[in-house]
Amino acid sequence: MIYFIGAGPGAVDLITVRGMELLKRANLVIYAGSLVNPELLSYCGENCEKLNSASMTLEEVIKAMTSYPKESAVVRLHTGDPSIYGAIREQMDELDRLGYNYEVVPGVSSMNAAAAVLKAEYTLPGVSQTLIVSRMAGKTPVPEKENIRSLASHGASMALFLSVSMLKKLCEELIEGGYAPDTPAAVVYKASWPDQEIVRGTLATLPEKAAHIGRTALVLVGGFMGSEYERSKLYDPAFSHMFREASK
Repeated sequence: MIYFIGAGPGAVDLITVRGMELLKRANLVIYAGSLVNPELLSYCGENCEKLNSASMTLEEVIKAMTSYPKESAVVRLHTGDPSIYGAIREQMDELDRLGYNYEVVPGVSSMNAAAAVLKAEYTLPGVSQTLIVSRMAGKTPVPEKENIRSLASHGASMALFLSVSMLKKLCEELIEGGYAPDTPAAVVYKASWPDQEIVRGTLATLPEKAAHIGRTALVLVGGFMGSEYERSKLYDPAFSHMFREASK
């Protein structure tokens, strides 16, 4: 069986228990070496073959995956959660075409880890009930209707991947799209890793404050990092729901 596993944001103990157990019995692990913490490979057995996919093509990855007997445990180890910028669909489609069974094991995304280290909640009542996950167009384009300026018009909380190298342009586009220059913003570099770094500011100040960070970071934007919000109805004594009557 082939397993696509989300390795989590970086910390060795933030992989799921299921993912860890599969690494322990894997015969082959193909890992995204440019992003996955190599210490995660310490869960692998002594005879497990390990391949770094950083320099491999899709065809080479598929060939390696299918080189083992179908009853073997083959792990494709992706960073964070593989459903977000994981490029797994094209791998799964090839495996379908070749008649191989596979399973996807979710992981903790870096956007979850970033919120955790910021002690933040993306969906604050009265501030935003929507989280937009996106990225700036770079070498890889994005659909025109999903350009940053357009997405900014919603004023929602935003978690932006693969964009910190274009931080100045990103912040300009966000302001042009409708965010105020004093909107809270942060760069979280390698959330949960030992060398994690947090830079807080506003859309106006962040490009200068975080200019030294060029990759492996998330840009977070929105009023959810501010101090103003409404109390949640869920725990409001004056609010009834199916598990609790409102106080008289």
